[in-house]
Amino acid sequence: MDTMEKYARYVNTSFVKRVEPIVVERASGAEIVAADGRHYVDCFAGIAVVNAGHVHPRVAEAAKGQIEKLIHAASYVYYVPAVADLAELLAHITPGALTKTFFCNSGAEAVEGALRLAKIVTRKREVIALQQSFHGRTYGALSVTGNQTRKTRGGPYMPGVAFAPAPYCYRCPLNLKPDACGLACANAVEDVIRYQTSGDVAAFIVEPVLGEGGLIPLPEGYLQRVQEIIRHHNILLLVDEVQTGFGRTGKMFGVEHHPGVDPDIMMMAKGIADGFPLGAFIAPDAIADSFHPGEHLSTFGGNPVSCAAAQANIEVLRDEGLIERSATLGAYALQELHKLQERYALIGDVRGQGLMIGVELVRDRKTKEPATREATLIREMCLEGGVLIGTGGQDGNVLRIQPPLVIGQEQLAHALSVLDQAFAKCR
Repeated sequence: MDTMEKYARYVNTSFVKRVEPIVVERASGAEIVAADGRHYVDCFAGIAVVNAGHVHPRVAEAAKGQIEKLIHAASYVYYVPAVADLAELLAHITPGALTKTFFCNSGAEAVEGALRLAKIVTRKREVIALQQSFHGRTYGALSVTGNQTRKTRGGPYMPGVAFAPAPYCYRCPLNLKPDACGLACANAVEDVIRYQTSGDVAAFIVEPVLGEGGLIPLPEGYLQRVQEIIRHHNILLLVDEVQTGFGRTGKMFGVEHHPGVDPDIMMMAKGIADGFPLGAFIAPDAIADSFHPGEHLSTFGGNPVSCAAAQANIEVLRDEGLIERSATLGAYALQELHKLQERYALIGDVRGQGLMIGVELVRDRKTKEPATREATLIREMCLEGGVLIGTGGQDGNVLRIQPPLVIGQEQLAHALSVLDQAFAKCR
């Protein structure tokens, strides 16, 4: 049996519509090479993971060096240098007073741990999240996810969760215009506290860009206003940087686009280790030290190999100017995509920050009917043209352009040209 046949027989894939028909043999930078020898420009980065590029030499070398010394020792049973070094580095690069990190294995685990810590330190039990948000696929993470398509057949979920309207300007849930709304979606958080909770709210959890919800950046001023509201009620701010962190948005962390906003707890994963499995949440001393013995742990959390890779990854992001590169190439891509929007009525909205870009497709610009089938067709045509993109959004009608930050401008221009050709065929 070949790889695809083995997948069909032995790998559980019933939860995805399909696995892309590519057998990946190797990859480098922003290029994937299939077993049949075909080369693809990767504009999805393994779901926004390999920010420093596939198999970056410095990251790979750091991992190899750690493997030769130590692979596993239980990082909460013994002192491990790679864990200590990465924790120190994160304390220096994260915003505000964030100091102490708990390491786990995934974004969902980071969210679960952050939610538990917030409840412990506040001695409160409720949480506010956003409609159209996504925070992971475990029980607590799905409980604070505002997306029905991710939650079907898994309920009932955790009680004590309320949802505020998403700051989704293209499809404003309050039917207002961005230039005249007065940040009504942010002000609505006050109403959510008053009318949907018992007043026992521990935390407000938010993504700086709603990723799975359709790559929706938070509007200017939104997070500052929300912070004012929740501070008044002694509610902690949990910022989910799982997808936005480590240069993806043109800043080291997405929350840095919102001056004056200081997370109480911040969650990280995906781009933290350039493909090695690692998750984390970080908090100031006074919050982090609230755990009592026995209340939290992870057997594999803080794996030395992943931590060594993460440290090298962060150094690469800074040394090679990849964060600034994300901002520059992201601005270029948005400009080119807006040109396509002028030519193709199928494109309803173009939005994003850095190299985290969403192109929302609609069948009618007035009714904004989601063009879900067309988004799937565009993705398939891009694949045929040698370019890999993703789709997302509540209705699956948003094209996701999230390449490795090392992508060359010529590669990106080629990808956008292939996308242009796909739109032309989809008329």
